[in-house]
Amino acid sequence: MIIKAIKKINPNARVVVIGNDINTCEITWNKGTTPISKADIEAQFPIVEFDMAMEDLRAKRNKLLADTDYLALSDNTMSAEMTTYRQSLRDITNGLTTVEEVNAVVFPTKP
Repeated sequence: MIIKAIKKINPNARVVVIGNDINTCEITWNKGTTPISKADIEAQFPIVEFDMAMEDLRAKRNKLLADTDYLALSDNTMSAEMTTYRQSLRDITNGLTTVEEVNAVVFPTKP
């Protein structure tokens, strides 16, 4: 998470991080990367946590969509229920702003 937080601040940062705790880890800044304070890095943790939760949610959603992609082929007529299910999956990330909201998502039931 530390490296992801650093990359939020400086996507081009060249850095090596040893350890998982921001208070005790060793950070080595390479190739002229301007060091970032541990406080600034830690301030990015909630954003990184949200991004990681959304990535996980999207991966699960994409798997469920992929499982029904064959129904969307041009030689198949998809039922209204399946169309609604797939649209609900595509819309599942809309309006989510916190990790708690992401973790509370309930996937629709496949018809």
